[in-house]
This record gives sequence, C-alpha cells and structure tokens, in this order.
Amino acid sequence: MKKLDINTIRQDFPILKREIYNKPLVYLDNAATTQKPWSVIKKIEEAYTNINANIHRGVHFLSQEATNAHEAARKTVQQFINARSSNEIIFTRGTTEAINLVASSFCRAYCKPGDEIIVSAMEHHSNIVPWQLQEEISGIKLKVIPFDENGDLKLNELEKLISSKTKLISVTHISNVLGTINPIKKIIETAHAHNIPVLIDAAQSVQHIPIDVQQLDCDFLVFSSHKIYGPTGIGVLYGKENLLDKLPPYQGGGEMIASVTFEKTTYNELPFKFEAGTPDYVGSTALAEALRYVTALGLDNIKAYEDELLHYTMEQLMQIEGMRIFGTSSNKSSVVSFSVKDIHHYDMGMLLDRLGIAIRTGHHCAQPLMKALGVEGTARASLAFYNTKEEIDVLKAGIERVVKMF
Repeated sequence: MKKLDINTIRQDFPILKREIYNKPLVYLDNAATTQKPWSVIKKIEEAYTNINANIHRGVHFLSQEATNAHEAARKTVQQFINARSSNEIIFTRGTTEAINLVASSFCRAYCKPGDEIIVSAMEHHSNIVPWQLQEEISGIKLKVIPFDENGDLKLNELEKLISSKTKLISVTHISNVLGTINPIKKIIETAHAHNIPVLIDAAQSVQHIPIDVQQLDCDFLVFSSHKIYGPTGIGVLYGKENLLDKLPPYQGGGEMIASVTFEKTTYNELPFKFEAGTPDYVGSTALAEALRYVTALGLDNIKAYEDELLHYTMEQLMQIEGMRIFGTSSNKSSVVSFSVKDIHHYDMGMLLDRLGIAIRTGHHCAQPLMKALGVEGTARASLAFYNTKEEIDVLKAGIERVVKMF
C-alpha cells in the first residue's frame, strides 16, 4: 500500500485554490458532488475540440473516432468494476435514472400486484420513490429493513421480511447520511439463497472502496460519474447480461432499435437496448478519465487515507461541547452528519459558509431516515482524498465559533 501525497494531489484540482469570502475554500461536500481534476477537465475540452460528432452509424472520420472513444470508455467502466462483459455496462444520466430504469423495466417483466420489493430505512429518495411509483403502476408493495442506534442495518430482520412474494432487494452500499458501510455481500448471499436478485446503490461507495461485481455477485449496481471526480449528467447501470436481456426497454427512440415499421419494432442488442437517443459521449470519455485517475492513485490507498481522515474528524468533532454525531457504526466511510446543541443545521451551514467552509445541510434526500433519527435534518461534512487534517481543524474551529455566537 502506498501513502498518498495529498499536497501534490491537491494541485490536480484547480477549484481547491479558490477563496470564498476572502477565506481559503474548505470543500467538505463531497457526498453531494466531488471536484474534478485537470485531466478530466482537459478530456472534456479535448472531446469537443477534436472528436465532436454524433456516434454510432456515422461513416465519417469524426463519428468513428467519437464512437471508438465512447465504447473504449464502456470498457474502462467494465474493467473498473470487473464486469464480465462490456455489454453489462449501460450508460445513464446518473444513479437516479439507473434505479428508475431497473424499477420500471424489472417490474414490467417480473412483478404483479402484491409482489414485494425490499429496501432499507437508510435509502436516498432515489432508491425509494422509483419503487413507490411502481406501487402505483404495478401494484407492488415496499418492505423496509430497519437500522439500530449505531446506524447498522438489522440483518436479522431481513430474513423475516423475505417471503414468496419478494421479487428484488434494492439497498445502498454506503449511507449518504450515516456513512455506514452495509454488509452487501451478506445481503446478496441471503437474497440469492431465496433466488432473489439484488440491486446495489453504489453512489456513495464506488469512489471510496474497491468494487468487484463478480466477487460480490450482485445482479445490478448503479453509480454516478460526478461523485467519482467525473462530469455531471452521466452514470452507470451494471446488470448481469442474462437479466438485462430479459428486461424490456426503458425508453424508446433512436439507437435502441434494430428495425422499425409502423406495424412492429424490434429492439437492439445489449447494451444499446437501454440507451435511447444520442448518448453523452463526451461525458463517458471524461468519466473514463476520472476512473483512470482514481485507479492510478489506488482505491486501497484512497480508503486507507480516508479512513484515517474520518477517524481524525470524528475524534476532533466529538471534543465540541453539545456535539451529536449521527452514525457511529464500526464499519463507516467518509460521511459525518452532526448537530450541535439546538443550533439549526441551516444556520450552522450558512455561518460556516462565511468562513469558507462548504458543508451540506438538510435532510440529504433521506427524509424517512431523518424521521427514524427523530430530527428534521443535520449538518454534514463529507470527505474526499484531497481533504486534509488541517481542513478538519478549520472545520472544528468554525463550528466552535458558531457555537459561541449562539
């Protein structure tokens, strides 16, 4: 394992040199979106200046080059998560669209009224609402795995929730509020013992820990580019080829067809069956560059550093009088949600912002989780490998300053 040179790494991220209100930017909102290295920014510029042309079916040179770059990006994603085939990699607009795609197509193919989908109580809204839409459309029912006071899922409850009507389990890998790393390997093994497929929401994990979809044996996995140092507006759905083959298309239009007449349309092969319209071929090449950047640093090295930084953050913040941290699992990643005394999270975020410190406040698109915690919202500091202990010291001093104001 190699120790990361954080000061050198920070030079790769131009926005980290910014000042906010004449204070150095301390960016601690990485769970919402990560900043982009020069190599990703330059890859976007390069695509638009050198190979911009609509991909697939084009016979001219630029179209061929853009197509090759897009399909090479698909291969890069395949290798990054160790999928068996590039046919199993579907480009979407992000995690949210990827889950909507699975919810819509899977329920059309496999669900009837009364069938059940299991999620957890710590899901982001994007892994709740698409299934609720299917409750209205398909008549399915949602069941929920609860969590304990530390923020760990009560896995003994999972077996009780599973029934002959359970069609799929859809669960987050890492909570965007609690930071809990869920035991997804165990969840997958439990589900597969009942022949139930599993979808993993990896939006908060793919940038922090190594993921091998074959080793996990998950059936679907989704993530967003912008949370792993890539551009916004593009994401990934991984699905086992035999499952994707059986699902109907999510959207109709160009590219996802084999032939069209007014009498009948036949659909394209994988992965194109699920990629209607002009894809974000610039975004895909920039995402691939982001994955190469992360791979060069090494996800094991990233995890080791971020774990050290998380431990330091928890240790420092707990020294503040009146501090309450939500999510104290022994298996936790780079998210610290907190409140201090009776200071409103919005006030905390606004006042820290004036000190140049960017955190997130609110319910973090996880209102059922907030209800379970008995709060309306929290302040949240979320870490990346370019953050430093010195920045955590600034955060601590900033919170203490806000506390004194109240």
